[in-house]
Amino acid sequence: MHQPLLRLRGLIAQAKNPDLRFIISNTTEAGIAYHEGDKLEDRPQVSFPGKVCAFLYNRYKAFNGDEKKGLVMIPCELIDKNGDNLRRIVLQYAEEWKLGKDFTDWVENACDFCNSLVDRIVPGYPRAEAEAICEKLGYKDNLIDTAEIFLLWVIECHKKTYEDELPTAKAGLNVVWTDDMTFYRTRKVRILNGTHTMMSLASYLCGINTVEDSVKSPVVGPFMRNGLFNEIIPSMDGDVEELKQYAADVLERFANPYIEHLLLSISLNSVSKFKTRDLPSVLGYVKKTGKLPQHLALSIAALIAFYQGTQFEGDALVGNRNGEKYLIKDNREYLEVFTELYKASYKCNGCKARALAEGILTRTDWWGMDLTTIDGLKDAVEGYLKTIFDEGMEAAIKTLA
Repeated sequence: MHQPLLRLRGLIAQAKNPDLRFIISNTTEAGIAYHEGDKLEDRPQVSFPGKVCAFLYNRYKAFNGDEKKGLVMIPCELIDKNGDNLRRIVLQYAEEWKLGKDFTDWVENACDFCNSLVDRIVPGYPRAEAEAICEKLGYKDNLIDTAEIFLLWVIECHKKTYEDELPTAKAGLNVVWTDDMTFYRTRKVRILNGTHTMMSLASYLCGINTVEDSVKSPVVGPFMRNGLFNEIIPSMDGDVEELKQYAADVLERFANPYIEHLLLSISLNSVSKFKTRDLPSVLGYVKKTGKLPQHLALSIAALIAFYQGTQFEGDALVGNRNGEKYLIKDNREYLEVFTELYKASYKCNGCKARALAEGILTRTDWWGMDLTTIDGLKDAVEGYLKTIFDEGMEAAIKTLA
């Protein structure tokens, strides 16, 4: 039997584990999504919510609907109301698969889907140091991870707090249990994640590879700080001094020399990340000031320029940075739109910039609105793109100085 199927059966068998109580997930921003065509009998389902629904149904049957065997789901995907959205799609599958009212009642009454937010920079596997670490350990460990010392995990519970069952405070962990995580989420997503997404693609196209080097760059560093303090923070509600202090702490965390956070890692799923992390700041800034946030506008142009490619390698689009190949990873539908736009013939870079700005900003299915309706945005993105194509990313950034 194939190993993936064996692992799948082992996973499903855990549904019968009487001691199982919590399920914690992180499938990226694109993970908590409905996939049409998933079925209960699939091995496995395509979508993560489909897998969760099948797992819960197996548990429900194994314990004959015992409400004491319900599970607490704590998703960590960086989308708004991640637990609520996971629950909604699980119940959608339950209805489609005709699993019965008794099962859906069990999901709603015995299980809980908490919303949560993780504030910690975790770059991933430390490739440069892994061999030395494993030699010191005395064994090969492919699950080594790197993370900063700072940690904040906010968990919003609907039914009750589970702090007694998951005693994070006794373990000395900075975990906040709350019935409303709005403040924490907005602050983290807009400032930390928003700054990452605002600068990462522009910085990469400037020839920089890490967040630390971006902060220290004489070109990207000021771009990042000005965008953060002069556009993102002014777009937000709340105590300005408190937001500025959090932002200053974030920049200090970005400059941590012991954390090699690759910009290409941040680039994964940048379209959905921009919508979640930065578009609210664009709209908030315009609403509050009546002006266009130029640094955020340039970051949209950087996204479009970063997604330049016409060939695929597997599911990734192949980009080129000064003769160096890089892989652009996102929803295949998004990548195909960029591919078609870049395959077209244009008489001049100005024509190319105009077509790209128009073609991407009008995607209401991506952004939830037509971004060309934001006064001045299309012209700004078009202008920045033309500069990028003619003179390079650094030259585009310097126009803001």
